[in-house]
Amino acid sequence: MTATSAPHSAPARRRIWALAWPIILSNVTVPLLGLVDTAVVGHLPDSRYLAAVTLGATLFSFLYWGFGFLRMGTTGLTAQAVGRDDGQTVKNLLGQALIMAAAIGGLLVLLGSPLVSFGLWLLDASPSATPLAQAYADIRLLSAPAVLANYAILGWFLGQQNARVTLWILLLTNVVNIVFDLWFVVGLGMSSNGVAWASVLADYSAFAFGGYLVLRQLGHLPGQFLRRRLLALGAYRALFSVNANLFVRTLGLLFAMAFFTAQGARQGDTVLAANAVLLQFIMLTSYALDGFAHAAESLVGRAFGRGDWSEFAATVGATARLSLYTALAAALCFALGGNALIALLTGLPEVRSTAAGYLPWMVAMPLIAVWSYLLDGVFIGTTAVKEMRNSIFIGLAVYLPVWWLARPLGNHGLWLAFMAFTLVRSVTLIVYYQRYRQNRWRTRR
Repeated sequence: MTATSAPHSAPARRRIWALAWPIILSNVTVPLLGLVDTAVVGHLPDSRYLAAVTLGATLFSFLYWGFGFLRMGTTGLTAQAVGRDDGQTVKNLLGQALIMAAAIGGLLVLLGSPLVSFGLWLLDASPSATPLAQAYADIRLLSAPAVLANYAILGWFLGQQNARVTLWILLLTNVVNIVFDLWFVVGLGMSSNGVAWASVLADYSAFAFGGYLVLRQLGHLPGQFLRRRLLALGAYRALFSVNANLFVRTLGLLFAMAFFTAQGARQGDTVLAANAVLLQFIMLTSYALDGFAHAAESLVGRAFGRGDWSEFAATVGATARLSLYTALAAALCFALGGNALIALLTGLPEVRSTAAGYLPWMVAMPLIAVWSYLLDGVFIGTTAVKEMRNSIFIGLAVYLPVWWLARPLGNHGLWLAFMAFTLVRSVTLIVYYQRYRQNRWRTRR
């Protein structure tokens, strides 16, 4: 990373931390909802209901993750418009993102049921749980427009360096969801369908609250929504280009994760369960690193929009240091307390011992993955998303051959391949970054 001078470092760190901490805290609330869903349905007399919720929730995690480009693309373009002091474009970007969210969400409501059936077939759900999971998912599909609109709203606010909205909206979503979970399942005696309706009501409650916050913010921005920018397809060129590349990039990342899970499953239930436990280590690390990456998206995007390369360099340098400190802390915690964390996540002796055998991979992973998290934020802020897309597919081009060659090593070979994928992705982004800092990201445009 490019070095920054001391006078810029402290203010940059303060700006980054002010944006990062609400995101980190909001990330920590996410597992709480899954825990409550599991606890509520897990006390029903038939395990089919818990299986249905688990299957349905897994499907929607992948489905909505695939449309996360609505958040990322909106953040980068909005941050750049803020840097140019272009309040008119900031307004119209929100309108365009919400129209895209409504269109995609509407299509999911209308056409999503066959997609869900296909997904359940891929997951090889049991005959007893599949109808319940299908019913759960059909209800959850009703919230697709609200979920995608919330992505756009969160991205829009983050692009304006307002990360606290993310915290408030996610807190509201989780609290409403938990309240309705308890009311529908415990109070009214509903089953997995009650959990689904609770999620739908929570998503629309979050959308209503987000809409209220949007209306307040719009009053502080100059200009007005322009019909030609909202209704003319040509006006969506930048948003379409950014979002299309982010969507393809996310599909590649989903493939990498699904391939890892599938190959682990082929080695037996114990290895599959052990890998699932270890992936929680990666998830825990991502809660913090995502906070710094999101901060980089907003602040780098603003500096890029202004053509202020001094601020650009200070932001990247300060974010890199904070991210590296976090990764080092995670690696140290996993080295010293990894076995205790495994014991906390599972009580099965065979899964504990199996997971412990692969713990060294978890110690190394944060130190390798940190750069891809950081540079994803930088490249989203500059909307250089083709490079993000390319890094995934270059990584896959190494991942699959390494897995093939390392198959005799069993699950160690699978982790080696996944580590190689992560390393190549980080190195690819570093090469792109260094090249662009030498030419296109150093002179005033």
